[in-house]
Amino acid sequence: MVERQRGSGTASPGGDPDPDPPGEDRKPPSDEAHSAFTPPLGVPLPPPPEEEHPTSEFALPSGVTAEPEEAPEGSAFSPPGGASHPAFTPPYGIPKVSLVKEAAPWQDRMRTMLRMPVGERPVPERLEKQEEEAGPAVPRVLDLTLRIGELLLAGGEGAEDVEAAMFGVAHAYGLARCEPTVTFTLLTVSYQPSLVDAPVTANRTVRRRGTDYTRLNAVYRLVHDIATQGLTLEEAYRRLAEMRRNRHPYPGWGLTAASGLLAGAASMLVGGGLVVFLAAAVGAMLGDRLAWLAAGRGLPEFYQFVAAALPPAAMGVALSATPAHVQASAVITGGLFALIPGRALVAGVQDGLTGFYITAAARLLEVGYLIVGIVCGVLVVLYGGVHIGGRTLNPEAALQHRERPVIQIVAAMLLAFAFAVLLQQERHTVWVATLNGGVAWVVYGALADTMKVDPVPATAVAAGLVGLFGQLLARYHHTSALPYVTAAIGPLLPGSAVYFALLNFAKNELSTGISSLTKAAALALAIAIGVNLGSEMSRMFLTVPGAAARRAAKRTRGF
Repeated sequence: MVERQRGSGTASPGGDPDPDPPGEDRKPPSDEAHSAFTPPLGVPLPPPPEEEHPTSEFALPSGVTAEPEEAPEGSAFSPPGGASHPAFTPPYGIPKVSLVKEAAPWQDRMRTMLRMPVGERPVPERLEKQEEEAGPAVPRVLDLTLRIGELLLAGGEGAEDVEAAMFGVAHAYGLARCEPTVTFTLLTVSYQPSLVDAPVTANRTVRRRGTDYTRLNAVYRLVHDIATQGLTLEEAYRRLAEMRRNRHPYPGWGLTAASGLLAGAASMLVGGGLVVFLAAAVGAMLGDRLAWLAAGRGLPEFYQFVAAALPPAAMGVALSATPAHVQASAVITGGLFALIPGRALVAGVQDGLTGFYITAAARLLEVGYLIVGIVCGVLVVLYGGVHIGGRTLNPEAALQHRERPVIQIVAAMLLAFAFAVLLQQERHTVWVATLNGGVAWVVYGALADTMKVDPVPATAVAAGLVGLFGQLLARYHHTSALPYVTAAIGPLLPGSAVYFALLNFAKNELSTGISSLTKAAALALAIAIGVNLGSEMSRMFLTVPGAAARRAAKRTRGF
């Protein structure tokens, strides 16, 4: 009966049409017909779900607001309050310090990298103007590096600054594993391509040294352009050749007049008048011409200082024989101001404070030899004037302190101006050094005269301000700090203390002479340490974005 109903095509008792119409062959049922999830015949399919994706049992029910996300849990080693401090490890790691940003001066970047181990130094970026794709021309880069270092060292720059400039040049041309070394007269640079390759080493000896701060600034500008603008080797060599061909900015007669102006201004600082000014200027100019004559004959620098010290001392002894009350001691003191090697003294102490002890010892030994030459020249004249001629030189005559602040400030600025000309500075830096020297004397006078502070700490404070201002100007102009510092410390040099020591030695008063000489040495060290401390303070507190702190050597505690 069932087969008859399926074949007849009549309606089912429920009213549904027969799924198998007559005349058509029945297909075999599919596998879905045997699935447990397939609804049986005659049962309608369930409606589709409203949401396309089923909800998870962890999802929030409708109408319930989500809780705000909590801040990430801080590290147990991080300081409270979210403040970061370089002594702690931040919870998200330490940000990478970049030493190749253009915002930081190349001096700061190179000083930082010199104190780093070779493996921790950042790799230099490849220059776009590099001519050889295989790599930089190592011998030519090393030769250019040595030539630049030679000009800086011969110009009186400190050993650390010379090393920083040499490393900056080599690093700019892609020599990452480079080690420069600077001593008093020898420059060495070594480059090792990798740990398995043999190093390439070159050296150069500095045989002649001269004072030309115009050329020194030109070299600094060249290093700055190499480090920031990517000059090619040909461009760098061309500019270096132009520097060597350029003549000094001031003629010989101008330098002689500047030495006379320096001595006359120095004599006014210690109480001299117009006659003393003229006498000191004439004696200093004669000494300068005599030193030039000795240099033309090929005599060493020691004998040049002996020759330069003779005329000022002779002028002072001659004036002491006149019936007029002329301060002969002020004349000799002014002549000594023009001869004291303050530049070499500051550079020697700076090298010692920064860890270059060999170079510092050599520089200070050079200063000692030059001072001995001055002593010999002055003592010969003083001994003849005191013991042979029977002249009486009163050292207290130069110590007649007068309240002449305006005259002394003008004299200090004239002294700094003349010193800047003798150092062959650029004309736009002369007036800056002159103002800096006037500020130094104002600070010294306010401390020593008004506040009655001891001259040694007063000198150190004034020299510290000179070093601070000079370093700020050097960082602003991307040049050396020496043109802004060396001439400005001229009014602070211990000329009178040196003269009194020599005069007491000539009069066989050894204890008083040693006391004066010790005071002169203390003043000289105060100047050098003050200048260096002012420069270091500017680097310490006036940080530049992108520049890390320079690493310092650890204390050895005597071993």
